[in-house]
Amino acid sequence: MTRNIGVDVRPPRQSCDDPYCPFHGGLPVRGMMFEGKVVRDKMQRTVTVEQEYLKYNSKYKRYERRRSKIHAHNPPCIDARLGDKVKIMECRPLSKTVSFVVIEKIGRKE
Repeated sequence: MTRNIGVDVRPPRQSCDDPYCPFHGGLPVRGMMFEGKVVRDKMQRTVTVEQEYLKYNSKYKRYERRRSKIHAHNPPCIDARLGDKVKIMECRPLSKTVSFVVIEKIGRKE
């Protein structure tokens, strides 16, 4: 049984028994949503997602490319791996550094 999380994403095909899964557990999602690339997946059920964005530099009247890394919970039903492009969404704090959860695997990023 897949729960509706209130966001227009494809639910995962597999099922899981993770209490921190937004689809099969009781974790509500809210707030910000990002797309990024998984750059590290060595933690248990946690991935590091790198988000690239542009910041305007007023002195040179140009944009500069910046990056930030965000830790996100990776439910077993989604199972994002290194190099995958994912969509993450904010949730309540799950640990000291994890306040996001992976809600969709978009595909491989080249």
